[in-house]
Amino acid sequence: MHDLVLRGGRVLDPETGLDALADVAVTGGTITAVSPASRVASATVRATPGTAPATPETCTDSSRTLTGHRTLDVTGLVVAPGFIDLHSHSHTVAGHRLQALDGVTTALELELGLSPVGEAYRQAAAEGRPLNYGFSTSWAQARMAVVGALPHGGGATAALEHLGDAAWQREATRPQEDALLELLRRDLADGALGVGLIVGYAPRIRPEEYLAVARLAALAGLPTFTHARSLVDQVPDIPVDGAEEIARAAGETGVHAHYCHVTSTSRRHTDRVLAVLDRARAEGGRISTEAYPYGAGMTAVGAAFLAPEMLPAAGLDVGDIVLAATGERIRDLTRLRELRAADPGALAVLHFLDETDAADRAFIDRALLHPSTVVGSDAMPLTWTGPAPDPLAWPLPPGAAVTHPRTAGTFSRMLRRYVRELGALGLLDAVGRATHLPARVLESGVPALRRKGRVQAGCDADLVVFDPATVGDRATYADSTRPSVGFAHVLVGGTPVVAHGELVPDALPGRAVRR
Repeated sequence: MHDLVLRGGRVLDPETGLDALADVAVTGGTITAVSPASRVASATVRATPGTAPATPETCTDSSRTLTGHRTLDVTGLVVAPGFIDLHSHSHTVAGHRLQALDGVTTALELELGLSPVGEAYRQAAAEGRPLNYGFSTSWAQARMAVVGALPHGGGATAALEHLGDAAWQREATRPQEDALLELLRRDLADGALGVGLIVGYAPRIRPEEYLAVARLAALAGLPTFTHARSLVDQVPDIPVDGAEEIARAAGETGVHAHYCHVTSTSRRHTDRVLAVLDRARAEGGRISTEAYPYGAGMTAVGAAFLAPEMLPAAGLDVGDIVLAATGERIRDLTRLRELRAADPGALAVLHFLDETDAADRAFIDRALLHPSTVVGSDAMPLTWTGPAPDPLAWPLPPGAAVTHPRTAGTFSRMLRRYVRELGALGLLDAVGRATHLPARVLESGVPALRRKGRVQAGCDADLVVFDPATVGDRATYADSTRPSVGFAHVLVGGTPVVAHGELVPDALPGRAVRR
């Protein structure tokens, strides 16, 4: 007798290739049976490009008649692993809820990271989270402390406030570089999931510093997660091409190098960048890429690449920048300078590709459809338009918060556009890019990920149940916190966070994912 049986759904397990009508049983926080188990046991195991072949050593299957204390009839719906988001800056309960309604069960902050990482884990555990959570160590925050003499810590809020501060972006002395590496080393010992490097925000650092950090991560058996510095196509005098730097680090140090949001940094040079990474993989480098299905990004208005003199290199016009909190489209460079001086941490939307233009849209599509690409949302913090409400209040009051629509809609948009509308991805492949492939990026150094991203007995009961005919995003740039639709049930560790299409407001079952 199991606690719960999901009866009669179309069960997808991307690792084994299972795509069949089956029952899934859950007891406690674990999947305890999948029937028919014979299909799972005999299927071929597939691996992520750039990694060793997968062996589901921690997950076994058993065949039996499945009965439960509770049974949910999920006939006509898909039962799949919960989505694993490797790139989420949405650390609050409210942000997690928006992502839960988009099918996410594990939200990881890996590109920016946080440092000290123990502070981030303690805060999340004390407040409670709907989703599983985890953090890399933050090269930027460590550098802010060591090179910029800024306070160490303060979470993502502090990091955003100081993104445009030139003090931490300058070249480090050798003693400072040693101190920086020591802070990162301490965070890795404290459970960090890798090293996040937002080199694009300090693009003039020595390439040797980047390689030193990559070596540190490689020795720890953990990935780097990089926001690349500019490409030579954009800034001819950049110290090293951003794509070549990541490829070089993978080849020279052996690190698993994860290239974050490849389209938002490569833009109309995306095809060249993907070719650089393909060449590096062919030569033995371990490199994965990530993309989201939008043509606009979001960052702090004080970012280095939004300096007025840098906009042409970034391929941006001042009118492409929209202040998130007010919807103000920046009218001229004078106004941009005012905003950067007054509130450098204020979030802004950057329209770098035109989603209504077929040629621009093709760049987004080719990046996301590349075989090595996983889906990552780059979910952003909520910006409150007035006083922040009770952090546990739900639903969000109308107009109370703004963010990027990718926070609420990335995974649903991927399923809607690439599976249902374009037919460019099969459903099993699409689900794999949001589940098993992200797990494979981390699992060699983070054993907890070997039990996620799969629907197999013995694995974590992080599950989503959705309607493939209706799943879709509703968030827009004008209405950015509108939840997605189509997810009937979302279980985190066996606990419903979404039930019968509605959020469960008091559910905070999220657990820390640590090295």
